Amino acid sequence: MPFPIPVLTVQTTPFEDQRPGTNGLRRKTAVFEGKKNYLQNYIQSVLSSMDLRDRQGCTLVVGSDGRYFSRVATEVIVQMAAANGIGRLVIGHNGLLSTPAVSCIIRKIKALGGIILTASHNPGGPAGDFGVKFNVANGGPSPDTVMERISQVSRTLEEYAICPDLHIDLSRLGRQDFDLENKFKPFRVEIVDSVEVYLNLLRSIFDFTAIKSLLTGPDQLKIHIDAMNGVMGPYVRRILCDELGAPANSAVNCVPLEDFGGRPPEPNLTYATSLVEAMKGGGVGLGAAFDADGDRYMILGENGFFVNPSDSVAIMAANLSAVPYFRQHGLRGLARSMATSTALDRVAKALKVALYETPAGWRYFGNLMDSGRCSLCGEESFGTGSDHIREKDGLWSVLVWLSIMASKKQGVEQITREHWARLGRNYFCRFDYEDLDPRAAFYLMRDLESVISDKAFSNQKFAVGDHMYAVERADNFEYLDPVDGTVARNQGLRILFADGCRLVFRRSGSGGGAGTGATIRIYAESFERDPERHSRETQVVLGPLIAIALKISNIHERMGRRGPNVIT
Repeated sequence: MPFPIPVLTVQTTPFEDQRPGTNGLRRKTAVFEGKKNYLQNYIQSVLSSMDLRDRQGCTLVVGSDGRYFSRVATEVIVQMAAANGIGRLVIGHNGLLSTPAVSCIIRKIKALGGIILTASHNPGGPAGDFGVKFNVANGGPSPDTVMERISQVSRTLEEYAICPDLHIDLSRLGRQDFDLENKFKPFRVEIVDSVEVYLNLLRSIFDFTAIKSLLTGPDQLKIHIDAMNGVMGPYVRRILCDELGAPANSAVNCVPLEDFGGRPPEPNLTYATSLVEAMKGGGVGLGAAFDADGDRYMILGENGFFVNPSDSVAIMAANLSAVPYFRQHGLRGLARSMATSTALDRVAKALKVALYETPAGWRYFGNLMDSGRCSLCGEESFGTGSDHIREKDGLWSVLVWLSIMASKKQGVEQITREHWARLGRNYFCRFDYEDLDPRAAFYLMRDLESVISDKAFSNQKFAVGDHMYAVERADNFEYLDPVDGTVARNQGLRILFADGCRLVFRRSGSGGGAGTGATIRIYAESFERDPERHSRETQVVLGPLIAIALKISNIHERMGRRGPNVIT
């Protein structure tokens, strides 16, 4: 019989920069890989943030988006979980699990939480970014209280526990048991099929027969799906191709790569260029791309017709009767992040259901869902989800679109234009200024807040060309959680105009630099009721608003920029 595996206590010193942000702790991969004990300190902080009585013998889920350093980090997590008294780890095959699948499995097996190794849409590889995200027992991201506990532990950490001689085989499905020193029960690792549990959940939500008929019938809808060499490859192949009958060649870039093939795995018009080109040729009715961990998505219609993410969530909400899950459970309310366009508000009003406006971060939606207030939610950064899990869910979103197309027997563009004709069109765009000097970005936002907080500003009128914009209200968005009464302040500066137009300025916690600089995002929105004016260029419609934003913020001069890094 083999000897029990030793449990070691290793001395360490704390790092000052381990407070998790909206999406966990993201840094350059070189920081995690190169700074001694950087990963170990953070994992110990996560484990120690759990109540000791909860931690002893509990189950955690572990998965990654397959990016560089994930396998090394997974083994460290296994060794440290064992040494800290965790009873069982459930890990995806080869370490891979999409973020929606992690949320699904946590909820299915009633785990205490899960650790996801991802930096979402940020680049991978040795020169890219890495991230560690902790999801709690409801399957959703850590709330502020948990993140604060992790941060407090990280600032005073002096040691961590680890079993360096414990090694697992991520490629072998099934149970692996280990005897540890000073442990009464064996430590168990279960390597599970990455897709199966999540697929079973989707089967219970959608009419797979109707979607399969759409993809295989006489009037077969051709689709083009780009997994962007992230974690979604196995899910797309298994669910859309094997289960729902889409031809194998309709799914591309389905092999997960450590550097995502050298491009950022970001499903937008800037980075999913091969999908855009494939759709422009015509003949393909729906195109979609996913980010590295599968929680974000982009939808394109025939000839490359782009569906803005804010429109996408609104169109889904307006057509949920196409999905059996919602016919059965009903619609209890809708929610969007504050920066997302108000297109969803118009659907909520038409359906006579509550609309919640939250700060950025999926954890706020989770609270609403846990209390039964909300069924569907979305954000402008290509994320939509429902109360089937507690994360945004890219593939679920694509299946909702396919369900609507099967039900209405219409294409993406026709569905979108009919929605606009009924409820009006919200023209919307976002400008990202990335890798800014953090102090300069802080002072810009502070000075801008003092400008819009001045009483005189609320009566101001801006004339741009033949447009006149009258300010109705301006504030720094504050959110009172209707569930637990907590208040989230300083969530972004809003300027609301009398005609329904909006400008929003936000400092983001998840910019592409992953800790190297600050990101300021500017959002512009204009509402148009007249269907005759629904086919105009977004940038042309929003040009006057953007001019106002640049004038009052002075961002180009203050940041030494000629324009934004990314426009979406």
